[in-house]
Amino acid sequence: MNEIATEQEQTEKLSALKKLAATVYLCQALTFMLAGLPLLVGVALNFFKRNDVQGTWLESHFNWQIKTVWITLAGFALSGLTFGMGIGFFILIATIIWLVYRIAIGWYALNDDKPIDNQMN
Repeated sequence: MNEIATEQEQTEKLSALKKLAATVYLCQALTFMLAGLPLLVGVALNFFKRNDVQGTWLESHFNWQIKTVWITLAGFALSGLTFGMGIGFFILIATIIWLVYRIAIGWYALNDDKPIDNQMN
């Protein structure tokens, strides 16, 4: 009886963490409408709950999301620094395309209850 209760608690915990990962993907998507602030909120959620997903298939999603944010912020910064030289616009477009790709791949894998494949990382 106790094993069933523990298994059910674990399932409920994973379900809540999966919803959190989906919320972070939503925050990343909302970045386009709200000038980047949701991107920072999402990564804060990742760091706050990172220990809870260790050893689960969701850990790959949290790592994917964190890496997405850092590289996106670097791309935005590089774009801003080079905008006056004429290449910043192209860096910005590449960064946005890359961000959309990362959100789509991650959310698709999350909806299929699969970890992010190491080859995509």
